[in-house]
Amino acid sequence: METKKALPILFAVMFFVMVGFGIIIPVLPFYAEELGATPTQLGLLMAVYSLMQLIFAPMWGRVSDRIGRKPIMMIGILGLSFSFFFMAFASQLWMLFAARIIGGFLSSANMPTVQAYAADITTEENRGKGMGIIGAAVGLGFVFGPAIGGIFSRTSLSLPFLVAGVSSLITFLLVTFVLKESLSEEAKGTSSDSKTPSLKMLSGSISILYFLQLFVSISLAGLEATFAYFAAQQAGLGTVELGYIFMIMGFAGALVQGGLVGRMTKKFGEGAVIQIGILVSAIGFGLILFVDNFATAAVFLSIFGIGNGVIRPSVSALITKTTTSGYGRATGLLSSFDSLGRIIGPPVGGWLFSIAVGLPYIVGIVLSVIAFLLYVTYSSQLKKQKVQSVASP
Repeated sequence: METKKALPILFAVMFFVMVGFGIIIPVLPFYAEELGATPTQLGLLMAVYSLMQLIFAPMWGRVSDRIGRKPIMMIGILGLSFSFFFMAFASQLWMLFAARIIGGFLSSANMPTVQAYAADITTEENRGKGMGIIGAAVGLGFVFGPAIGGIFSRTSLSLPFLVAGVSSLITFLLVTFVLKESLSEEAKGTSSDSKTPSLKMLSGSISILYFLQLFVSISLAGLEATFAYFAAQQAGLGTVELGYIFMIMGFAGALVQGGLVGRMTKKFGEGAVIQIGILVSAIGFGLILFVDNFATAAVFLSIFGIGNGVIRPSVSALITKTTTSGYGRATGLLSSFDSLGRIIGPPVGGWLFSIAVGLPYIVGIVLSVIAFLLYVTYSSQLKKQKVQSVASP
């Protein structure tokens, strides 16, 4: 399938997947509470989904390398749809947990397989552009999804789950009838080290990039978990203003991912873009400490969002360009590290916030510095390997 035709379809697929996912975000806490969930149980309900993603994303990526991207994407999207319908008709709390576990297990196939598909259909020169478009779809999905969920929740708390289920079914049909398989029969299961356990991929210089993404994800998840409280205390902002702020941040990040990442990586290389993104994120963390009204919150959070938004697509592009273990395995493992960061980040951010209001963002700066140093280490090791390969007979 030609890149020019496939990338817009891939954008639409990931956009609708994330819209469906985003629809339930503002509703799930109240829905779970209605079924008798305590705050602790609600936290577990949110975490169990990320845990499933952490465990099973590498598996789905590996399977997609062996049998193709399209069938795995279909499984992931259909599983997501099923979980939404299951939640819509849940009458007891255990049913919500079951739906989240099943949905997390099956939908963990989506992100690594879509990214692997993008890697299949793009040249190395345009890899950053492909990953940026996927990132833009994710960002825009998170912008529109919660807004749609909030609108439908006025009628009934279960209605957003039905809407999300229907959205996912439409996406499933789009993949089934429009998207063509990107992996040729010859390429299936032929990557070197295709039978190597995923953990053995965490060796050599490429492993550093996975840990870099982990620190970036931890800092982002910590901010997402605490910013509402911070903005309320520092600037007196309410839920409506925060909704607009996160919408502005999402649009800013999506515009950069969809329009600039490809051009920047083509001109400067993924490594430079990763470093720029980390530095801008660190600046954003520092500026957030000075939020005192709606305007400063929107601008400073958008600066952070722009910096953070260019990191993941560039890391994904760089890993797929250097891996020898198959694109699906590589992106699956990256998704696993991303999920681990989203599990660790919220409780750590909440704990830091309880010690001092601005501490999560100060620690975010520290984590950004660590991520920057990790990239410097990766670059240094890569140069040594090239020197050694040239020097060896």
